[in-house]
Amino acid sequence: MTDVTLLKPPPVGLAMRTLLRADATVLLRNRQALLLSIVLPVAMLFITGAGSGRRQVLDPGYLIGLAITYGLMASGLFGYPMAVARDRESGVFQRMRVTPVPMWTVSVSRIVVQLVLSLIMSLVVLGLGGVRHHLTFGLSNWLLVLVISLLGAAVFLAIGQAIVGLTTTSGQVNAFSRVLFALLLVVGLVGSSGLLGTTFKTIAGWTPVGGLSNLFSAATGSVAWGSDQVIGLVASVGYAVVFGFIGVQWFRWTVR
Repeated sequence: MTDVTLLKPPPVGLAMRTLLRADATVLLRNRQALLLSIVLPVAMLFITGAGSGRRQVLDPGYLIGLAITYGLMASGLFGYPMAVARDRESGVFQRMRVTPVPMWTVSVSRIVVQLVLSLIMSLVVLGLGGVRHHLTFGLSNWLLVLVISLLGAAVFLAIGQAIVGLTTTSGQVNAFSRVLFALLLVVGLVGSSGLLGTTFKTIAGWTPVGGLSNLFSAATGSVAWGSDQVIGLVASVGYAVVFGFIGVQWFRWTVR
């Protein structure tokens, strides 16, 4: 009779630490992800800001919030879902399913790494935005921006999870992400600026970009908290819950 030795599952804490180190290492080596998440939001901050002697079209707090929102959206709609789709296609998840590591730790680890990256990006953009527009932020402003950044990251990660859950290939994920990214950016930027009238501005406030930009404007102290911020908060929580449910419910660990 042959003795069979069963592998005992490792402690959850050990598994999470190992996965976090691995996911952080992969992310740091992914120059494209870092470019989308940090460099481009900073570039957008300086491009959209008006220089000296020119009329300021948009409020500085709104521009800072828009740049942070852009970084959150790029990370959530491109970096995260594309990485998940590629790993699924290459069979990484299928191989990990035969290991004693709980599969939920794999997803949680990746999401935590993305959230940390989002917080770092928000701090960098807020700090540079203050210098760019000669603004001074108090401790409450920094804390509010970080809290809203976590909410925004949850929104776009949930949308990214839904995209990768409803598609089967990395090509489909890339196509859906590009179209949705362009649509959300245009609607949020043009609509929230009021260039198309108050009705379209109200509609844009319910979009992820418009809602989060309004929240960031209040968090930086540029505008007072009001109905626009309530709408942004309600819409953001709703997006995170609905798309998170869709992404988890329909996600497949393999392409078949």
